[in-house]
Formats: sequence, C-alpha cells, structure tokens
Amino acid sequence: MDMYNERKILCGSSSYKKIYYFNPEFNSLPEEVRKELQILCVLYTEEVGGILRLEFDSSGELLLTVESREDDFLFDEIGSGLKIKEIQDEKKELLESLEMYYKVFFLEGSESC
Repeated sequence: MDMYNERKILCGSSSYKKIYYFNPEFNSLPEEVRKELQILCVLYTEEVGGILRLEFDSSGELLLTVESREDDFLFDEIGSGLKIKEIQDEKKELLESLEMYYKVFFLEGSESC
C-alpha cells in the first residue's frame, strides 16, 4: 500500500443512503469537532444532495470531495460549488485546524521515510 498516493477519509455523508460516516481513526478529535463535522456533512447533503466526503490527501490538505449519481437530475452542480465555497469560507478556521491536526498526528515522522 502506497500511503503517499492515497487519501484518508475523515468523514462523509450520503443523501442516497441517508447515512453519515466518521472514520474511527479520528476518535481523538474533541466531541464538539466531531459533532460540527456531522452537522456540516449532513446539512450539505440535505440541501444539495449527492455525497460529500472530507478527506486528507497525502500532503495533509483537507479536500471536500463531492459526487453525485449520473441519474440524479435533482443534484445541482452550481449550488454544490457555491455551498462548498460557503463551507470553506465559514469554516476556514476549523478546516485549517483539522489539517494541522492531521499533519501532526498522522504525517509526523512519515516525511522522513
């Protein structure tokens, strides 16, 4: 497994399956942060539809990845882009803190490999 080319999912939500997923590897995050992430993901998929995943790339950047089914004619790509931008603006401090957390607790030491 090449960890440098893979992404690690933090959490995600699906409007299709009506589920929220939180990666247990991140259980050390404070409860308030985990709740805020759940609200963020679920509200996004309830408002816009599709699937939203928050995932870290190999350099520790937090990505907001969106998918929709090909046959989902109710999914609004423009609305999705606007909502992602809104999240990035309104939750900037949270997202930056999560990136720092990931770099310290998950990438520390792996850069010397």
